[in-house]
Amino acid sequence: MNRGASYWTLTYAALFAMAAYNLTPFFWMITTSLKTDMEVTSFPPTLLPAELTTGAYARIWSQEGFPLYFLNSIKVSGATALLSGAIGILAAYGFSRFAFKGRTVLMAAFLASQMLPGVLLVGPYFKMLSALALYDTHLGLILAQTTITLPFTIWMLKGYMDTIPVEIDQAAMIDGATRWQCLIHCVLPNILPGLVATMIFSFLLAWGDLLWALCLITDSAKQTMTLGITNLVGQFRVLWSDVMAATVIGCAIPAFFYLLLQRYLVQGSAGSAVKS
Repeated sequence: MNRGASYWTLTYAALFAMAAYNLTPFFWMITTSLKTDMEVTSFPPTLLPAELTTGAYARIWSQEGFPLYFLNSIKVSGATALLSGAIGILAAYGFSRFAFKGRTVLMAAFLASQMLPGVLLVGPYFKMLSALALYDTHLGLILAQTTITLPFTIWMLKGYMDTIPVEIDQAAMIDGATRWQCLIHCVLPNILPGLVATMIFSFLLAWGDLLWALCLITDSAKQTMTLGITNLVGQFRVLWSDVMAATVIGCAIPAFFYLLLQRYLVQGSAGSAVKS
């Protein structure tokens, strides 16, 4: 075997091992959700279900509250993505197109805020939302998660806007366009991949959040899917097939959006890396 063939053989072997390492938990999750309760707890464990059943999915959807958890997650995650994107566009345009005192310091502060563990911010957010009568509300949870995703959104959109020549704005303003019209008609169409990428990031982060929802939501009717899944873990017994079925359903929405919009995600990530 020549050197070139050996190189490609090792490359594909490494890629296969990496794919297997990343996909095995998802494979185990799906197969477990299709097993009976007795088979899930049997020893030695089975790789594939001996008796294929969708009973766990039927029990999950028939449970009181689970469809509501699903809708709550869509509401909170979608609103977080929209709010983060809307504010991020305006802030990124200001940082990209205007030179003002303290701009570098503010951008550095945004970057530094991403280094703080989220658990350190739960206490201050709890006090602020309680003082504003927003504790245990979806609005309070949306605002809290938006502040977590916003710094990344601003950084990414600014890097993408920096690749668009300022002369485009200047030419539009010579023709009588306002700053707002320049943003909407000249800049926004060119940063659409970056905007979609940041909104996907915000949506996925809010969808998979457990810490903030656990600390800022107590009403069972307002809980998100992540909290609903934790409720399936009982004190003395865990129905693993039901837990895995709920997890599969919870993974379906972000996986669908990612596959649908992955072209924009790749373009947005590459575009923002051109210039920061």
